[in-house]
Amino acid sequence: MPYYLWNHHRIFYREKGEGPLLVLLPGNTSSSVNMQSEMAYFSKRFRTVSVDFLGTGRSDRVDHWANEWWLQGAHQVKGLVQELGVDRCILVGTSGGAVTALLAAINYPDMVQAVIADSFIPFLNKENLERSLIPDRMKPNPGQIMFWEAAHGPYWKQVVESDTMMIERFVRRGGDWFQGKLAQVKCPVLMTASKVDPALPGVAVHMAEMAEQIKNSRVYLHNDGVHPLIWSAPRVFRAVSDLFLGSL
Repeated sequence: MPYYLWNHHRIFYREKGEGPLLVLLPGNTSSSVNMQSEMAYFSKRFRTVSVDFLGTGRSDRVDHWANEWWLQGAHQVKGLVQELGVDRCILVGTSGGAVTALLAAINYPDMVQAVIADSFIPFLNKENLERSLIPDRMKPNPGQIMFWEAAHGPYWKQVVESDTMMIERFVRRGGDWFQGKLAQVKCPVLMTASKVDPALPGVAVHMAEMAEQIKNSRVYLHNDGVHPLIWSAPRVFRAVSDLFLGSL
């Protein structure tokens, strides 16, 4: 199984295909195992890789998730790209992975050729937690449990609990991922989401505001689907992604 070392921790990744490097970044409580359909699709044209961020999937476990978890993920992406021996990559992230992709573009502009950022908003607040995240995690349905078990095996409860505590700390500290730095993103960006995603209140307004800051950006909002769009409307997501990638 392929691993690389980051800050003395083993980070797991999956790889498929040949061509320019495209890295798929899962959300907080998912892992590379949930990205295998996307790997199969994009690997027809790209060297496609997906990573298990520290503490998730098959990567090393940690007792405490860092407050800057998404920024830490961006640094792990940098380590992955170096491990693979290339200089540039395209990042495709969903939910928390979309945040990580944009943070990577901010912090490593020479490395990131383009970003597809799916199903996210620019901040989290107490309302976001109380409206969807906390209730969903306190009483997960059988499908959600199956998803987490597939992603993390028998350690899924630890992953969900660690992530929830980290997000609660993040919200108490202000809940702003980008700290006014979105204008520093210079690469082309495609942002996608469902207008009716219950996990993303006001997503259309938020996407428009982010597009104002990211000058080289495009936005696609779908009338149907839930969270995230990449899985709830995969054919649509792939179609708009193909148009975007073809324009690079």
